[in-house]
Amino acid sequence: MFSAPAASNAREYLQLFVVQPYLELHTGPGRGYPVFHVVPRDASVDVLFRRTDWFKVRTEHGVEGWASQRDMLQMVLADGSPFRFGVGDRAGFNSHRYEMGLFAGAYGGANYVSGYASLSFNSQLALEAALGQFLGRFSNGVTGDVGLTHVIVPEARWSPFLTLGVGEVHIEPKATLVQAANRTEATAYVGGGVRYYLTRRIFVRGEYKAHYVFTKRNQNQEADEWKLGFAFFY
Repeated sequence: MFSAPAASNAREYLQLFVVQPYLELHTGPGRGYPVFHVVPRDASVDVLFRRTDWFKVRTEHGVEGWASQRDMLQMVLADGSPFRFGVGDRAGFNSHRYEMGLFAGAYGGANYVSGYASLSFNSQLALEAALGQFLGRFSNGVTGDVGLTHVIVPEARWSPFLTLGVGEVHIEPKATLVQAANRTEATAYVGGGVRYYLTRRIFVRGEYKAHYVFTKRNQNQEADEWKLGFAFFY
């Protein structure tokens, strides 16, 4: 949220003024969304929030729409100074649409590398998909997960989160004395971790997952996953 200074008549949101011939408002945050309203020169808008390179604004008459970063950079504050904002800053870390990252760590005691992609519904809830590979002393394998992540304190530089979901693991045993077959098992997991904002669009993420492997044998198995890596948002 863009809060206005106390001197701006106690407005809840930052107020900006149009100095270009007009400001185009789109129905959504992207060029693919049509323009449905135009704000004329010298009119003002309140900035509600930002999503990557687009800003949700509200006009003096209560019309809400999305303005592009390029157009917003041409606007001014009430004192006539130009509007400026950081690209890929803490505000973007707090609220963004997409994430991607790479990790290294351990899965069930084996060396593990993985990557993930995330789609955020809001600043606290996201859908994530992850793919990884482990290389161990007794077996190698591949993991795939899909789940939900809840960020507890999205506005903090250190942001803890919780996660849960389901997936699959494909295991290829290295047995030599006994012929062991490859197998693919369904899994479920719960976990948590922490994100730490570094700079621009980059942050560090560390997490732990407790995996429950539903085997076709008489007893299910468990595998602990620990990993640390770098990610970026956009």
